[in-house]
Amino acid sequence: MRNRLFEAAEVYGDPRVLRLLLLGFASGLPLLLTASTLAVRLVEGGVTKTAIGIFALVGLPYAFKFLWAPLIDKLPVPFFTRLLGRRRGWIVFTQLTLILALAGLSFADPATAPLATAVWALLVAFCSASQDIVIDAYRVEILEERLYGAGAATLVFGYRVGLLVAGAGALYLASYFDWQTAYLAMAALMLVGLVTILFSPEPRAPAAEPLKGEGIQRLLNWLREAVLAPFADFLARPQWVVILAFIVFYKFGDAIAGVMANPFYLEVGFSKVEIANVSKLFGLGATLAGAFVGGMLVARYGILESLLVAGILQMASNAMFAVQAAVGNDISLLFVTIGFENLSGGMGTAAFVAYLSSLCHVAYTATQYALLSSLMSFGRTLLSTPGGWLADRTDWVVFFLLTTAAALPGLFLLLWIRRKPGSAIG
Repeated sequence: MRNRLFEAAEVYGDPRVLRLLLLGFASGLPLLLTASTLAVRLVEGGVTKTAIGIFALVGLPYAFKFLWAPLIDKLPVPFFTRLLGRRRGWIVFTQLTLILALAGLSFADPATAPLATAVWALLVAFCSASQDIVIDAYRVEILEERLYGAGAATLVFGYRVGLLVAGAGALYLASYFDWQTAYLAMAALMLVGLVTILFSPEPRAPAAEPLKGEGIQRLLNWLREAVLAPFADFLARPQWVVILAFIVFYKFGDAIAGVMANPFYLEVGFSKVEIANVSKLFGLGATLAGAFVGGMLVARYGILESLLVAGILQMASNAMFAVQAAVGNDISLLFVTIGFENLSGGMGTAAFVAYLSSLCHVAYTATQYALLSSLMSFGRTLLSTPGGWLADRTDWVVFFLLTTAAALPGLFLLLWIRRKPGSAIG
């Protein structure tokens, strides 16, 4: 048993996996700088609450990144692609533009130039979403299937560290110095990802057939290859409808429960400090531990079996919340509940990202992964909306039992997919 665990954990020592820790950091760092951290800066700059709400729209590029993913998949970047290759060229280009955009945002004063601040923030979000597209494609292409789970877990770990630095770290710097210094420091930290990719290998690109035709016909042929072919390739799978439904419903129970977690904690009687300590700090550690275990499971037992184990545990974690609701304000039990929920959620995320990675054809990695991950995010957002309505009409015990039952559709779809695994994994 010990040898099996050691063999499963060895995947984290692979240099390709270790690089993803630093690339994950570079991917997570910009997000809060256009979200909650920026909101604090806007408040201190005297921006109205209405305007701060409108500023949330700068995050739209993350939701619609699949629209320009075909361009990143197929078009070269002048100079960068020739010097560094197809994927590394794009990563370096997006990281350099991110550094410049963050520097521009550092000099924009929301008190005197709110429009300029919004434009720079939107540019940061666009460059960050573009970086995510190509880093996800790079991750899929440099790893074989047995490393997908470990790669996902390592990327998530680095991503969370990036969020922590851009959140707490930027606030500390702004408190001791000023916002300009804080944002310039964040721009400088992007060099972590830049140096990492410069010393990383370029994945082997698939052989591309030369485009036929001239003029308009050549353009139409390119659009067919860049935009339509990735979707046609995916829709050619025998179980594509079931696969898409599974992507939407795998975390259905978690989505409904998650949106009402904080209101539940407060209503039961936990203080904001207790919620922060247990849900945020302890929960983060449990999530990272779960992602690590999930990567080991994928390496040892494969993607579909890992999804099943993690899915059952995720469902059980919702039932654990029902127990917490029945017991009430018990901080010791809250540690168990949060630990179980975040551990199983981390396992599920690692296995799920590995599954999405396995669905991508190497010729269309950026486009297909961007589309699938956007569908996953959109599904979770859309499905979570009835959570408040449901909580208003039931007590907390019944609510969490219903969210437990909501995990069943995803598990049933997974069992269906397991019957013919060859058509469900690329």
